[in-house]
Amino acid sequence: MNETYGHLKSGTDVRGTAVGENITLTDEAVRDISRAFVKWLSLRYGKTAFKIAVGNDSRISAERILGCVGEGITASGSDLIYTGLSSTPSMFILLKKSFCGCDASIMITASHLPYDRNGLKFFTPDGGLDSSDIDDILNIAERKDFLSGSGTHSIHPFMDEYSRLLVETVRDGCKSKQPLLGKRIIVDAGNGAGGFFTEKVLKPLGANVEGSQFLQPDGRFPNHIPNPEDKAAIDSLRKATVCCGADLGIIFDTDVDRAGAVDASGKEINRNRLIALLSAILLKDKKGVIVTDSVTSDGLTAFIESRGGKHLRYMRGYKNVINKCKELNDGGVYSPLAIETSGHAAFAENYFLDDGAYLITKLLISLGRGESLTDAIADLPEPAESDEVRISFKDATDFKAKGAQVIKDIEELASRDGSMQLAKDSYEGVRVRCGDGWFLLRMSLHDPVMPINFESDAAGGNKLLAVKLAKMLAPYRFLNIENLEKYIQL
Repeated sequence: MNETYGHLKSGTDVRGTAVGENITLTDEAVRDISRAFVKWLSLRYGKTAFKIAVGNDSRISAERILGCVGEGITASGSDLIYTGLSSTPSMFILLKKSFCGCDASIMITASHLPYDRNGLKFFTPDGGLDSSDIDDILNIAERKDFLSGSGTHSIHPFMDEYSRLLVETVRDGCKSKQPLLGKRIIVDAGNGAGGFFTEKVLKPLGANVEGSQFLQPDGRFPNHIPNPEDKAAIDSLRKATVCCGADLGIIFDTDVDRAGAVDASGKEINRNRLIALLSAILLKDKKGVIVTDSVTSDGLTAFIESRGGKHLRYMRGYKNVINKCKELNDGGVYSPLAIETSGHAAFAENYFLDDGAYLITKLLISLGRGESLTDAIADLPEPAESDEVRISFKDATDFKAKGAQVIKDIEELASRDGSMQLAKDSYEGVRVRCGDGWFLLRMSLHDPVMPINFESDAAGGNKLLAVKLAKMLAPYRFLNIENLEKYIQL
């Protein structure tokens, strides 16, 4: 009986437990899925042999996973080009630069997930795969419908070349070889793959990087989770930035496809503030549409519009946001940026690739030109309160259908309530304005969970919204709203 692999799908990636007693990303699974990727490439491109680049982040299971990926690729008659410790974005850029004649690539990573997880992310020259592509690959793996042959294995690092591309981006933007002379900029890599940025990008640009921390790769992440959204990680970066008097503090996630920052005072530049800053930078050159996920603030909309742009809130999921941005541009509507509040940012000028390191180059260009990042978003209207509460389903059976019905019902109730107003052009869940704030009730992308986002311009406003919503949700006995009730009682 063949193995089933559907449980390893995570959106547009493959992910599972790779360390410990209950491993789901087994040797057999990795070999089969790697072989299935080769077969999928063959069906798409009409060839039977490929050169496939493979890189990994710092996770402790990387060596084991790499060995199995190598066995799968070479047993299918294709050649493996190992790039060593790499960032996820570099694994796509190397395809655009025709590195070693590679046809496709695989990144071994589980992004910001705990150290015991790992996964596979796939690229072709057209970009990262979509959800339906992962379904196809897993189906091939389950059928064990593979090609056979004998491929080769070679080692060709790419990160030095990738770093030079980033350096040249900043130099071209600033018209200077060392535009960061006199600037102190520190990096917190969280022991992931982002430590390269100090030596290979910031130093060649003239920056003082003393005070940078956790640059050494360590897949157990002993200091904090490499995640720009993690409070402990941001607090650590804030303290380090203020302590050493840096002009800017930078933080990357494990595989460097996301980033965040803090300014010289230690104030965060992430979520709405990061989106606003990038919007201000881009809209100064050309007006267009900024595509974000659904949980961004009303103040951000006002900020983008004040810069002559338009704000389109779309469905969460970085591929959803990116694909919408591509769709707009393909239709003749200029959209320079697709970005999630998580720090996934894809620029039209950079192949619509979500690249945390490239995101940071946009900030470095502004600094190198003598511009103040803090001043650029000084007029961003920020809410008095912003919170997220997650409620769940008592039974996961048919949870998507049940959740869709709840959203439809809440939409109808809100439309009949004179104190509430439904948001226009809502692409995800139901967004309702009430009093000085709003709430957004939506479905999780993958789990039997309904996240609720609250935002209010008045202190205490979020709890008033929560009380209203709790009453509306009370009749649905299949929902566990305990977290919402606890939030109200805090």
